[in-house]
Amino acid sequence: MEKKQKKIVLFTSPGCKWCTVAKEYFKKNGLKFKQIDISKDTKAAQDCVKHGCRGVPVVLVGSRWICGFDQKAIEKALS
Repeated sequence: MEKKQKKIVLFTSPGCKWCTVAKEYFKKNGLKFKQIDISKDTKAAQDCVKHGCRGVPVVLVGSRWICGFDQKAIEKALS
């Protein structure tokens, strides 16, 4: 039986280069993710700050918050 993918949420803002890199990484690897634009969702922006992230992208894998696009941390959180 195939292991179920952990839930991925990508917090982004318009014009964010690393947000685009993160989206391309998830798509290239066949990973499903939900994208939330923090410029339109103030609660999401507050959640990111509450978890120590001051900029975007922020990646939430399961219950693990990752500030910035850190491929190694994302791969570790998914395993």
